[in-house]
Amino acid sequence: MKIAKTTSKDVRPLPFGVYLGTVVIITLIGLVVAIYLSVSHYRVYTHIEYQSFCAISRAINCDTVSQSSYSILLNLPVPVWGIIGYGFLLLCLPLAGTKGAEKKRVWSIVFWISLGFTGYSVILALISTYWIGSYCIMCIVLYAVNLILLYYAWIIRRRFADAGLVKDTKEDVLYLWKKRTQTLTVFSLFVIAVIGIWVFYPVYWNFQAPPLSDGTTMGIDESGHPWIGAESPVLEITEFADYQCFQCKKMHFFLRQLVAKHADKLRLIHRHYPMDHTVNPIVKEPFHEGSGIMALIAISAARMKNFWPVNDYLFGVAGKTEVIDLRELAEKTGLNVDALKQTMNHRKTQTELRRDIWEGNKLKITGTPAYVIDGEVYLGHIPPEIIKKALR
Repeated sequence: MKIAKTTSKDVRPLPFGVYLGTVVIITLIGLVVAIYLSVSHYRVYTHIEYQSFCAISRAINCDTVSQSSYSILLNLPVPVWGIIGYGFLLLCLPLAGTKGAEKKRVWSIVFWISLGFTGYSVILALISTYWIGSYCIMCIVLYAVNLILLYYAWIIRRRFADAGLVKDTKEDVLYLWKKRTQTLTVFSLFVIAVIGIWVFYPVYWNFQAPPLSDGTTMGIDESGHPWIGAESPVLEITEFADYQCFQCKKMHFFLRQLVAKHADKLRLIHRHYPMDHTVNPIVKEPFHEGSGIMALIAISAARMKNFWPVNDYLFGVAGKTEVIDLRELAEKTGLNVDALKQTMNHRKTQTELRRDIWEGNKLKITGTPAYVIDGEVYLGHIPPEIIKKALR
């Protein structure tokens, strides 16, 4: 007995509307997830207490991915590009449902778009694995969405067209050209909207410290720590920070803006607590490497009477470069690079860093940023009511 072989042509396809409707639903899911990630990205940079639901661990953490420089592409957050991509796809899909498309048209174009989405997903997955060292659950959902879209574009072509990808692509282009009045109008408006987003989208991820002027009050307290703000403060905040810590960076610039606005009431004192395993005994494995060296640079700048410009510079470049260019730093902050190197190697500079770390250990600080206000330690952020009470 011979068994007849079944080919793809023998498979009875489901109604075309089932395939088209499924692709529309999957694309909408991708759009919704991309919108969520865009909102989350914004809140990570602008909301002091924000933490996404998928910030589960060091390895599974959407916020860590958002904080990475890789989350920005061509001056727009990657999830915003996702919104644009899924929006474009949704503009293409109604054309596939028209009578003139005969169930065959625009699917090769959808295939190429989905292939591009999937290829970029692979690149992002590699970046998360080898450079960021953390994964975003919702990003993984989008990777799956892109792969499913690619599969459906392929299977629909097999069921209803399959005249060869190159030939189908040419036919799709001719089909769109025949509808050029409609398609050019819609897609021109879409392109204008994209350009508007690209030009006017707020660059909220670039933190800026208020300028330091001759009128800015700053000094060194009786314990030898640099401060800025009020000479007789209503509220004194001591920050224990790590230059490689994103939350430290965000909170520092927030506090600098706040102190500049209320220079007669608030005082900010800076202490160093690098979570670098080479200098901090509570850190048992490699973490925030280089933050110890950055702390030594800042302590040296304080000894050279130029702490706050250097402090703002170090927070500004953190996460953007793996190596601090001392000559560039010296040029931008007015330091002598040779004197800076000598001060960094001085025993007293090393002792000051060890003292800050020891006092942080004594306060049982297990992470950064940490804030000491009236003897109380607050990890991560300062309760808003404390600041509001001081400013009344």
